[in-house]
Amino acid sequence: MTTVHLVDTGVNNLLSICNALEMAGANLEICRSPEELSDAERIVLPGVGAYRDCIGGLVNGGFVPTLNELVFQKKLPILGICVGMQMMARRSYEGGEYEGLGWFEADVVKIQPDDAKLRVPQIGWNSTTFRAGEPLAVGLPQNPDLYYVHSYYLKCDNPEDIAATCEYGLAVTSSVRKNNIVATQFHPEKSQDFGLRVLENFLQWRP
Repeated sequence: MTTVHLVDTGVNNLLSICNALEMAGANLEICRSPEELSDAERIVLPGVGAYRDCIGGLVNGGFVPTLNELVFQKKLPILGICVGMQMMARRSYEGGEYEGLGWFEADVVKIQPDDAKLRVPQIGWNSTTFRAGEPLAVGLPQNPDLYYVHSYYLKCDNPEDIAATCEYGLAVTSSVRKNNIVATQFHPEKSQDFGLRVLENFLQWRP
């Protein structure tokens, strides 16, 4: 059984993602301090709520140096979900300007759909298009419907970092991948069978 260390900074409700990871076959370790990541093999970085609170939890909890070491020196596989993905950008403009982890050359900006009928936040199911060969998409149908809840998205400088998109009055970045780092804007834990398959694929991924 694959062990997953899930980062808990105390600002998120983790019940759904914990249940989903266990259903996907993970042996789950919840880490409330960076020291608890010392024997990690595979990491999940969740995020629900305001960017400021989520990135503040990482910084104030002392997680950032440890995560940088594990991701860039030990090259452990890591999955970011929703704001967990957004924190991997260099900065966010949600409610101000906040520095991110800087793992992707990208900014977190507000969704501004061309169609005025489309409401923000984007809430609900949306057809999602993965780039060919993406490891998280193994076994999924073409353009699976996945579940989103967000007002901001990752605007990437480098198109090659974008692993999946969805249309919401513009092309919204749904997933990014670079080396051993992968992330989703959609919520696998709320995406039923397709989301469970995404988590299973992460557990089996060998970057």
